[in-house]
Amino acid sequence: MIVLGIDPGLANLGLGVVDGNARKAKHLYHICILTESAWIMPRRLKYLHEEVSRLLEEFQPEAVAIEDQILRKQADVAFKVGQAFGVVQLACAQAGVPVHTYGPMQVKQALVGTGRADKAQVEYMVKASLGIKEIFNNHAADALAIALTHLANSAMQERLAVVQ
Repeated sequence: MIVLGIDPGLANLGLGVVDGNARKAKHLYHICILTESAWIMPRRLKYLHEEVSRLLEEFQPEAVAIEDQILRKQADVAFKVGQAFGVVQLACAQAGVPVHTYGPMQVKQALVGTGRADKAQVEYMVKASLGIKEIFNNHAADALAIALTHLANSAMQERLAVVQ
């Protein structure tokens, strides 16, 4: 299963593509898309939409996994991230790819085994799971972690379906 993982953000949007299953996943691609703060908002959102759409077309993922962030104390940041989250979902809807969301604690639990893991532990598990020596951007690492979380969650859902 090819999964596109996304760490949403307006200034930094992490993207990571993996292929495989919960037991063995292969790293296909990762990048952090940057937008300039000097750009007007419509230009920033359009650029993010175009880049996500381009990757959806290039990799043809079966699913997209997006980190669902809860930013209660930073309303201005939450609003901007929400706009990026929206254009990402629009690109996925236009491509006909199902979207799944995971909270930060779900990602930590799936990769490290505890929802209280720190970023270094998560990044270590991403690199170990995918056989990557270095990830040069923490947003891209987060995106890969989210994609791996979806693979783990999909495997669990399949097992539950068999039991029922």
